[in-house]
Order: sequence, then C-alpha cells, then structure tokens
Amino acid sequence: MSTGASTKINKLLISLPPGVVVQSAWLTSQGYNSDLQKRYRKSNWFTAIGTGAMIRTGDDVSLEGGLYALQSQSLFSVHPGGRTALAYLGKAHYLDLSAKNTILFGLRSEHLPKWFTGFNWCVNIAYYPTAFLPPELGLEAYNFNSFTIKISGAIRAIMECLYLAPDHQELMECLQVMESLNNLRPIQVQEMLEGCKSVKVNRLFLFMAEKVGHSWVKYLKTDKIDLGAGKRSIVKNGIYDSKYQITIPEELVDYGK
Repeated sequence: MSTGASTKINKLLISLPPGVVVQSAWLTSQGYNSDLQKRYRKSNWFTAIGTGAMIRTGDDVSLEGGLYALQSQSLFSVHPGGRTALAYLGKAHYLDLSAKNTILFGLRSEHLPKWFTGFNWCVNIAYYPTAFLPPELGLEAYNFNSFTIKISGAIRAIMECLYLAPDHQELMECLQVMESLNNLRPIQVQEMLEGCKSVKVNRLFLFMAEKVGHSWVKYLKTDKIDLGAGKRSIVKNGIYDSKYQITIPEELVDYGK
C-alpha cells in the first residue's frame, strides 16, 4: 500500500470510534470510493456485515454501534425510546424488562436499511415509525463506551410509552414511571405537550401527572395543549374520567387511594 493510501486508511481508523458501523455511502461522501473500500476489506481492515455496511475487523458491535451509523452518517432520527430509553436513563424500576423488545422510534419516512434489519444484534427490535412528536424534540445525548447516540429524554420516553399503550405498554407501568418523574421542568413539559400531535398521549399524560400529584403540573398552560374534542376510550369496560374525557382502567382511577 502506498504512503498516501496508508495515510488515508490511518486517518479513517483514527476518526472512527471503536464498536461502530461505517456505511459505504457515507465513506464515499468522505472521499473513500468503492475501489478503496474493496481494498480495505481485502486487506482485512474492515469486514462487511451486509450490503452497504462494514465494521472494523475484530470489533464487537452492538445495536448502539448500528444506531450511531444511522444517526451520524445517515442523519436519521431513529433512536431508542419508550421503555428502552427509560432503562438507559435508570428510570425503568417499575417496568418489566424481561424478554421485551428493544424499542426504537423514528420518522415514518425513515426505512431501516437491510444491513441493519438483517444483522443479529442479539436483541429483539420493535421499530415504530411515527409522526406524533417532532423528530428532535426531547432527545438527549447518551454516552455509550467510546461514542454518543441520541435517545429519548425522560419526558419524551414516557410520552412514547403512552403512545404505545395499552396494546404494547401497560398503562399501570406508565403511571408508576410518571410517579417517579417529580423533578421535571415545567417549561420542558410544556414544550413537549405543545409539540405532541396525539390527543390520547396528551390527555393520559396530564391525567397521570395530576393523579400522582406532581407540583409542576400547576405551572402548565393546558389551554395551549391540543386535547382535542369528544370522548376517547383507551380501554373497554373501564372507568370514565370526565375531566379528560377518557375511559381508563379502574386500577388507574383507584391508584393511591
């Protein structure tokens, strides 16, 4: 390998954190054409993990390393959310995490590439492309080993749980998580609720926050939050809450009594 080529591969290896996926399209955009990429694989610098994606040979790559590539190279909004984000944040004490899926959220326009869906990440993945929240609102940086990925912050994560409830997330678990979120900043909660397009999520969020008696609730301007009109049946054969016009499980109504 020539001195110039050697310098180029060294520069690439130094710039990439250990344990991440590197996508061929991104490499091309950085000046590493397909011939160079083939040479790197042939020289055993990199190993392909699927069409259009490689890892540094010998690296152990986890799901986070794949998400790093989607977020930093493809600029996708795909991120760990819901119960998974709460686990990252250490706020999943009330959640049953055994044998559950790793929850990812993203935009409806974002289709996960085949190299990502076809690779064995050693976890079950449930991907929910939605549009009920703005893509960047409420995300925060999470340091994973030698690199950083974006995950849902606590407010967004509980809202994502409520979005999945009751079919894919227990409402009682959501209420118990909400009870632990006593230190939220009203201005951030307000911004999230105003940005939320799901009437169900907004109503459940406010009902639960009031139910557990959080002091920050009194600072919210509910007239600026989309609560829709008419009744919403969250579950069948539940109890009707007249303030938020939702039919919810009896155990939620009786919680704390």
